[in-house]
Amino acid sequence: MSPELLSVLVLAVVFVIATTRSVNMGALAFAAAFGVGTLVADLDADGVFAGFPGDLFVVLVGVTYLFALARANGTTDWLVHAAVRAVRGRVALIPWVMFALTGALTAIGAVSPAAVAIVAPIALSFASRYGISPLLMGAMVVHGAQAGGFSPISIYGSIVNGIVEREKLPGSEITLFLASLLANLVIAAVVFAVCGGPKLWRQGAVVETGTAVAKGDAAKGDVGADSGSGSGAGGSGTGGAGTRTAPAATVTRTDAVPAAAVPLTAPVVATLVCLVALVVAVLGFDLDAGLTAITLAVVLSTVWPDDSRRAVTEIAWPTVLLICGVLTYVGVLDEMGTITWAGEGVGGIGVPLLAAVLLCYIGAIVSAFASSVGIMGALIPLAVPFLAHGEIGAVGMVAALAVSATVVDVSPFSTNGALVLAAAPDVDRERFFRQLMAYGGIVVAAVPAVVWLVMVVPGWG
Repeated sequence: MSPELLSVLVLAVVFVIATTRSVNMGALAFAAAFGVGTLVADLDADGVFAGFPGDLFVVLVGVTYLFALARANGTTDWLVHAAVRAVRGRVALIPWVMFALTGALTAIGAVSPAAVAIVAPIALSFASRYGISPLLMGAMVVHGAQAGGFSPISIYGSIVNGIVEREKLPGSEITLFLASLLANLVIAAVVFAVCGGPKLWRQGAVVETGTAVAKGDAAKGDVGADSGSGSGAGGSGTGGAGTRTAPAATVTRTDAVPAAAVPLTAPVVATLVCLVALVVAVLGFDLDAGLTAITLAVVLSTVWPDDSRRAVTEIAWPTVLLICGVLTYVGVLDEMGTITWAGEGVGGIGVPLLAAVLLCYIGAIVSAFASSVGIMGALIPLAVPFLAHGEIGAVGMVAALAVSATVVDVSPFSTNGALVLAAAPDVDRERFFRQLMAYGGIVVAAVPAVVWLVMVVPGWG
């Protein structure tokens, strides 16, 4: 058995043990990295640690620490209610607002994880408050980031277009951007429909006193009860046709704080300033999101130490262990050449269309655990031999690879998925992790085939 195949089988064993024995997968992955790295790949400790994602470790700790402080001092409460007022109480619009916001940030040049790190904690705090599925909100944030991720001035777009130019392949910056935008928009619409979006529309408008105004009945004075869970609204007699008028009913939300109860205290104002500073530092000055977030958190902790003591316990340590362990093992696979081995094996297939779909799947599977840009940088050159023959359109193939390698960032093992998992307050993290993993698996299984059929088979470019 080749070392590369053995390393893949060990990864499968890690998944099985973590699933059946409820052991933290990150701890298992660290052990696997040590065993495979030293016994199979002949790596020393430095070689094993070369794959440790130090930058992601700091991002996860820094961002969850800063937003734990924001939750402790009431800033997230204030932001959530501000968002409700901005959309006039229409909770169903908030996931789309978050989608558009992260898309705009990446389209103007923000790195995708930086945009997610900024938006996800606020979005998921809102989801927790109003009973929106955290999977829905997290997916909207990540897919929004990828929707804008390939604009001509974005980081991803610039890198991929540069690779295409270097390899002397035909390219289209606008096609690449639109392909990613439309693919993520369609996926977001499907997720919205499946994960409770229609119920949010039926819930109507949430008013600041904790009631829900049934859609279409506000003008008639029909008021339905808000369940507080986001699962629907509309009491007895408030049918969609509005033929009967029900007495007004107000149910006090046990999980919501009225806007008037979240004043702009000194800690809230200071935290808002820090959040703005985080955005400016990351987007305007290209500073590291993790280091910036943890520095701002330290400043707030020094001034208000009581909030800090509560916030430190809310740093997502199990998630940090999980993600860092798995990515360290993936780093060992990279050091061993396992990823290159798989890609070259596919690239040597003599049927171009079959090779194309397999490359899309390799890009999706590997990118679910590793750098999306790094995978694209490796796979696009592997596609050059059969693209050069003209049997497959280069523009469509590059777009298909780009979409396949980035839509899977909802995986909890990717940077964006890990940020979503770490940022979700008041959830069963193990359950949420399984949801993200299942959703990521569905995306990995379905999207590469669809984009191959739509973008590669017709022969674009």
